[in-house]
Amino acid sequence: MTAEAFAPAKINLTLHVTGQRADGYHLLDSLVVFADVGDWVRLSAAETTSLTVTGPRAAGVPDDGSNLVLKAAGRIGAPPAAIELEKHLPPASGIGGGSSDAAAALRALSACFGLDLPTPEACAGIGADVPACLAARPTRMSGIGDQLSDLPGLPPLHLVLVNPGVPIPTPEVFAGLARKTNRPMPENLPDWPDAESCALWLATQRNDLDLPARALCPAIGVALMRLMQTGGCLLARMSGSGATCFGLYATRIEAELAAQAISAAHRDWWVKPASSWQL
Repeated sequence: MTAEAFAPAKINLTLHVTGQRADGYHLLDSLVVFADVGDWVRLSAAETTSLTVTGPRAAGVPDDGSNLVLKAAGRIGAPPAAIELEKHLPPASGIGGGSSDAAAALRALSACFGLDLPTPEACAGIGADVPACLAARPTRMSGIGDQLSDLPGLPPLHLVLVNPGVPIPTPEVFAGLARKTNRPMPENLPDWPDAESCALWLATQRNDLDLPARALCPAIGVALMRLMQTGGCLLARMSGSGATCFGLYATRIEAELAAQAISAAHRDWWVKPASSWQL
């Protein structure tokens, strides 16, 4: 009995912080897409549950109960399993690595043991981004991350993901947010026939965590500038709470050429061309 699941990078095309609940959870309104770069979760039935972290980004990733993969296994009530998490995404980088890993673990455990997947509300108890990551398709995410609306008309998007190598704890970014009751996106979203029209509309929206994240990590501003300097970049923005930034491009080849140019200038950065992906 074995199974594996892909854990794609989660990209916040927009992130509007619209309030904060009494329990401290922030209310969001965000457009989310997933990319064809990410981690892998593999598992098999075993006598006891264990987690092994491998891959080029394994350093510093916990393999104990603090890892969301093991929290997900406990939440779904899975039988004992030997779990391998192959890390390719940088940690604490604003692209949902831990949440996507947890969601992939849920899918793999469900496939391996025939378990029902938990509800979005139950997934939110693992992590705010887990419900969207479990769906793994273009989504409007609101509430604390548990209210999801599909975006079936979103055009294919090509991206460059850039992380300058500085992990940023999400709580510190939210703590630096001056205003926590900001405007949401319009109730009705337009139809975007192509990446160009989508990027033009996205430019009228926001990531409200941009300024506090830049205060903690000035390299974010450098990464955004480098993206905007590449040929064909339609939009450059930070994802989530940072420090990963993304550029949008009309074609995959433009994204690949941009990634090559940035990698050549910043060999110590994590730089990946990507395209939108969904289950």
